Amino acid sequence: MRLLAIGKAPAKAPEMEIFARYAKRIRPALTLVEFSDGQGSPGEIKRREGEALLAALKPDEFLIALDMDGATPDSPGLAGRLAGWLERSKKLAFVIGGAEGLDAPVLARAGARLSLGSLTWPHMLVRPMLAEQIYRAQTILAGHPYHRAGRP
Repeated sequence: MRLLAIGKAPAKAPEMEIFARYAKRIRPALTLVEFSDGQGSPGEIKRREGEALLAALKPDEFLIALDMDGATPDSPGLAGRLAGWLERSKKLAFVIGGAEGLDAPVLARAGARLSLGSLTWPHMLVRPMLAEQIYRAQTILAGHPYHRAGRP
């Protein structure tokens, strides 16, 4: 599994430490590929970032785009989706766009769209949040007690 993300975080950033903590627990491993922010007008930025993301995708990867209009499953729902995506392809690629969002050709290439809710999150926080949710989904699928579905 890969996470392709616009923007480069400092290696010692607290967000990256949390991302690394969860990414190493995920199987297959979740690797991060970062891209520089685009330059120019908002439309140009979106286009350039989109081209970089599409160029980095492998033909056999199933793309899941993080998009504000994407599905907003709960954790067990994400686990079910993850299981389905892994049945389609053993190679998954999650994509996080830049401040301007994802370009239309990237969204068109996506086999699925996922949203972490209607709130706006800093892109550097989305990385560890997504990694934790993928890990949580895998523990749900494995029947591990990490996820507690009920309220106390």
